[in-house]
Amino acid sequence: MSADLGLLLLRLTVGLLIAGHGAQKLFGWFGGHGLAGTAGWLGSMGLRPAALWAFMAAISEFGGGVLLALGLLNPLGSLGVMAAMLMAISMVHWRNGVWAAQAGIEFPLTNAVVALTLALAGPGAYSLDAALNLALPEPATLIVGVILVSLGIISALLSRPRQRVTTGAAGRAG
Repeated sequence: MSADLGLLLLRLTVGLLIAGHGAQKLFGWFGGHGLAGTAGWLGSMGLRPAALWAFMAAISEFGGGVLLALGLLNPLGSLGVMAAMLMAISMVHWRNGVWAAQAGIEFPLTNAVVALTLALAGPGAYSLDAALNLALPEPATLIVGVILVSLGIISALLSRPRQRVTTGAAGRAG
């Protein structure tokens, strides 16, 4: 019982907070900028088409967070959260090091690992999966999901225009 209660608390806390971030991007709730603002921000980082990636970010966070909080269709919610956090790490936080005080990877990495842990542990007895007697095939769903998340991140990173490297006079052959 205590393990199931712990899973419930972890799912609710992380899932609802991540869903809130998604609601900022998707609906403009909680001081967010909605899809248009998110698209502008992602476009400024070079993601193309920005509107598509804004929707993907918003739905990964909102939908993933809601599914995670409810313990519904495990591990799909975890995969959505992991996708959003790994994109955030690769696009924004990686270059800043580890610590959140310097906008590093600390917080999104923690969220991604919590989501992965919940995917591996399962949603527990206090979940909609348990109440509805639902279970997606394991470990196939998680393995295929991780592959799809990886392909999505690679696609997003490849959608950015390549920067041209210029060399000064010292770098030119003569």
